[in-house]
Amino acid sequence: MASVVLLSVKQTAQTKAKRCLGTRLRGLAGADVASVTLLSGKEWLSRGWSLRFMSHGTAGRSGAGATRRGALAFSGAAAVTAAAVVGLLANANHFQRAEMATRILQNAKKKKEEKEEEGSIAERCRGFMSAPVTDISVLEKRKDEMSTKMEMLIMETQAEFCKALEAVDGGKFKVDKWERKEGGGGISCVMQDGKVFEKAGVNVSVVFGYLTEEAAKQMRSRGKVLKGKDGKLPFCAMGVSSVIHPKNPHIPTVHFNYRYFEIEEEDGSKQWWFGGGTDLTPVYIDKEDAFLFHNTLKEACDKHHPKYYADFKKWCDRYFYVRHRGETRGIGGIFFDDLDSPNQEEVFNFVKSCARTVVPCYLPIVKKHLNDSFTPEEKDWQQVRRGRYVEFNLVYDRGVKFGLATPGSRIESILMSLPLTARWEYMHEPAKGSREAEMLEVLRNPKEWA
Repeated sequence: MASVVLLSVKQTAQTKAKRCLGTRLRGLAGADVASVTLLSGKEWLSRGWSLRFMSHGTAGRSGAGATRRGALAFSGAAAVTAAAVVGLLANANHFQRAEMATRILQNAKKKKEEKEEEGSIAERCRGFMSAPVTDISVLEKRKDEMSTKMEMLIMETQAEFCKALEAVDGGKFKVDKWERKEGGGGISCVMQDGKVFEKAGVNVSVVFGYLTEEAAKQMRSRGKVLKGKDGKLPFCAMGVSSVIHPKNPHIPTVHFNYRYFEIEEEDGSKQWWFGGGTDLTPVYIDKEDAFLFHNTLKEACDKHHPKYYADFKKWCDRYFYVRHRGETRGIGGIFFDDLDSPNQEEVFNFVKSCARTVVPCYLPIVKKHLNDSFTPEEKDWQQVRRGRYVEFNLVYDRGVKFGLATPGSRIESILMSLPLTARWEYMHEPAKGSREAEMLEVLRNPKEWA
């Protein structure tokens, strides 16, 4: 009888603990996004509502043992209640607390995002780096059109990333809004000679008009057969792109780009497609950084299709390949182009998930290496690697080619991706067994990180 009473008391306590946990976590939904490390370990997550058990240095391991060794990283608006959450989680077993907390936090995040997107266009624009390219009144009238949804997404992505970088660097972005006489314009945000970043650029462009024959040929080479009226192809193109060149050689360069194209053919029908991706270019290999970066992207991809990450990771390795050097530009990420199925809304939601990873997949890496010391030799190696970056952008990059072939393009914004400084050494080859040689080995033989 005593054992039955004790079991009943234990079950009642667990039930109360679960109820209390649910109440406390639901109360977090309205607070600002923050990042908290509840147990020892590096800050792996910097945005969103998620609960993950990660084992540092055990990428790819599974099972309860690896999970128990991991750090409990809790990201979201929980800064002021972190200790209380830890105590509550301790009262449930491992799998129960992970399942309960994850479900509650994911629902809270979804409701928060839905609430943000239900707000008026004008309200959402207040948080941008600048007024959008398209007039707010026009966006309000066509708020259900894909061009409006995409313009709002790229403006939000620009603002979120710029503000995160400013918080780390302490500097401010110069906001340069420009117009294109042929139609549309853009907002270029650039920070130069900062404390952390030698050059950081985050561009938004929304352009429309008519495609030139040269630009149309580039699209046809990617499988798009386009038929214009009287030799003209009305188009609309928009996107957000960023390249960050840090001063410290132990902080990687990062690039992302997410874009939308719409073409009207001679019969009045429209072709549309999305493209983009995020990739990392370190100067030295750090396996923890690679694991964080790739797994954050994989999580975003897995929400939409189980093959997206694997397919787009391979595509990224193929695309960012400096053929005349026989090496990739960096350690990759994801890349996709001409994505137009299964339907417009589903592809847009996928692009939105990817765009929302740019802060959590990069800022923790920046913060981790902020105070790393480096030698003059390491700085020289960074300059050599930047030279390879320039070679790819000027010789192979489709975005640069498309921009240069589009009438009225803004050269300063197109070439924003180039670093302030770089170096080209004749017949440079690192010493065998060095960390520089290790980096080259990875670039010549891409690895699986997730």
